[in-house]
Formats: sequence, structure tokens, C-alpha cells
Amino acid sequence: MENGKRMYVTAEEAAEMLGVSTGYAYKIIRGLNEELKAKGYRTICGKVPTKYFEEKFYGLTVAM
Repeated sequence: MENGKRMYVTAEEAAEMLGVSTGYAYKIIRGLNEELKAKGYRTICGKVPTKYFEEKFYGLTVAM
């Protein structure tokens, strides 16, 4: 982990940060994970790497 950040963002955390429902956050994470799978990465259901999440949502920083 770099700078003490968490390695993954969960759907619950994403929902809170983005101001959406938990169900919609799962849908967003599912889409991000599909992008990562297409690039050849392994993924974890319901979680997305913090670094990738921050890249996709410009200006958003995940706090501990």
C-alpha cells in the first residue's frame, strides 16, 4: 500500500463517495472490473483497486 491507502474500494465506500445507492455502486464496480478483466487483470467481486477507481473518477481521492 502506498501512503497508507487501502488497496481496494468496496461498493459501500464507493456509494458513499459518489453519493449513489449501494446497488448502483455495485454496478459501477462490476463495469470497472470488466475493464480490468479485458486488460488481463484478475478482479475481486464487489471491490476495485483504489488506484484504478481514482483514475476513473477524476479528482476523487480515497481517504482511510
